[in-house]
Amino acid sequence: MGYRKNGVVHVKRIAQTGKRDYVFLPRELVEEAVPVGSEHRNSVMLSLKRHQSIPRDTVMRVYEDTRSQRLLSALQFFYDTAESNEDGGIQPTFDLSVPENMTYIANGFVSHNTIGLVMDCDTTGIEPDFAMVKFKKLAGGGYFKIVNQSLPRALAKLGYSEQKAAEIVKYVSGHGTLDGCPYINRETLLAKGFTNEKIAAIEGQLPNVFELGMAFNKWSLGEEFCKSIGISAKRLDSRDFDMLAELGFTKQEISAANDYVCGTMTIEGAPHLHEEHYPVFDCASKCGKSGKRFIHHMGHIKMMAAAQPFISGAISKTINMPSHTTVEEIKDAYLQSWQLMVKANALYRDGSKLSQPLNAIAGEDEIAWLGSDNDIDETIGPSHVQQKISVKLEKHSLPAKRRGFVQEATVGGHKVFVKTGEYPDGTLGEIFIDMYKEGASYRALLNCFAVAVSKALQYGVPLEEFVDSFTFTRFEPSGLVKGHESIKNATSIIDYIFRALGYEYLGRTDFVHVKPLEGVDESYGEQKKILPANETAQKPAKPKTMEEIDSGPDSEEEVKVRMARSRGYTGDQCAGCGSMKVKRNGACTLCEDCGATSGCS
Repeated sequence: MGYRKNGVVHVKRIAQTGKRDYVFLPRELVEEAVPVGSEHRNSVMLSLKRHQSIPRDTVMRVYEDTRSQRLLSALQFFYDTAESNEDGGIQPTFDLSVPENMTYIANGFVSHNTIGLVMDCDTTGIEPDFAMVKFKKLAGGGYFKIVNQSLPRALAKLGYSEQKAAEIVKYVSGHGTLDGCPYINRETLLAKGFTNEKIAAIEGQLPNVFELGMAFNKWSLGEEFCKSIGISAKRLDSRDFDMLAELGFTKQEISAANDYVCGTMTIEGAPHLHEEHYPVFDCASKCGKSGKRFIHHMGHIKMMAAAQPFISGAISKTINMPSHTTVEEIKDAYLQSWQLMVKANALYRDGSKLSQPLNAIAGEDEIAWLGSDNDIDETIGPSHVQQKISVKLEKHSLPAKRRGFVQEATVGGHKVFVKTGEYPDGTLGEIFIDMYKEGASYRALLNCFAVAVSKALQYGVPLEEFVDSFTFTRFEPSGLVKGHESIKNATSIIDYIFRALGYEYLGRTDFVHVKPLEGVDESYGEQKKILPANETAQKPAKPKTMEEIDSGPDSEEEVKVRMARSRGYTGDQCAGCGSMKVKRNGACTLCEDCGATSGCS
């Protein structure tokens, strides 16, 4: 407990092992240590009933009889009674949102990632460091570099001299300057047209970059300067642009300079370091691009299991797993946590979010490593590391003069006009909805809805998504549809509109009432004709003689009409459900299947 909180808590001190010194034991431990028939059973159960705890001297007598290790562990804790707790008021609390992996234990719980930078801590408690060198993502954008401050002290503890320790630290974190850098340094840059002012601007960015190439860009140097050294604006805006490669440096030269300036970010392979000392510096993640060692996730879980018995609550600790972790390994981690009686398990697979607070290596290297070696794109430069992986949406505008159709229909007695605009290839690009007899508010809502759908279509949202989402929506006006050859009923205006669009532009007939005849083109504009899958457009038929007409087979529709009339029906098809069971009902017609009439009640 901190000094601020402790100052407003008044504790009544009681002499330990005194009259009111109690020990708190779980019920299963009481049943195990004091079974029925034990001489201490009555006193223990009576004390539990009155105080929810047991006097220490009684527990000590039980321990002398049973020698239970769990009782011995419980006897190590002493409890004071808090008489009062005064409100300390609102006081500032610092939280820098996962700046460091720092842990403290207080008030029966464990909290990590707490004000590590303010407290000048690397790691404490059971949380290992995320990596030897980390890059903290700032809320306002950008990164800054965090190097483990315990590295020099650990090397000194292992017996390394100050000079050797300094060389190892430089190997890990880099020199942070171009002075003395192989291949890419002040002299070579001056020879390529750089000024001292521009070199100073680059030097200012070096302490906080993943790789050397990230300091060489048009934002730090200016577009005018880049053009002055022979780099065109088109190349500057190219996604595969790498300024160091453009200046003529080879891949090997860039790699050597990068290791000198930014460091390897791993202690593996460091000069003077003995291999048997590698485990001392293992971290939660692989360090750098060339690092291979890291703490297995079961090491995290077992360490938490060792600390869990001494903590009443759960442990707030992230269990870091590499990006190539499989689903089975994650399942096993949860199972092992349960078997080891860990109360909580917060797994995190590296790179599983679009952004993460701490990074050990540049994102592009991890992406390349996930694929095959043959699939690695050598043209991708380090300047793209900080860019988020996203898809840029581009608007595809319609031509000024475009084709489409106007469909007039009546839905539940309300007339509606649907107007469309098409791209040259016949795909839908915009819609307009008119209902001139409705109120101004309803008309305005429909117009805004049509504009929103049109914008989405032009930005690449598939028409199928709208059709699947808005068909069968139910609200008034709804009912019978008149004026459309295939749609005879709709649950709402929106339902009718997207049934019509799906039928006309997608060729969908699963939600229309009157299926189109095979081979008949009932489409509009440039959209696809509804034809059988294996049938092509037919050539114009030759005029038939009367004998050919009489001897030819009847069409399917003619057969349906003839069968309906033979059963006493009119032979007409119901406009509501498509049934042929339509009979005469006075001056009107009535469908026996859905009850629709031709106008009579």
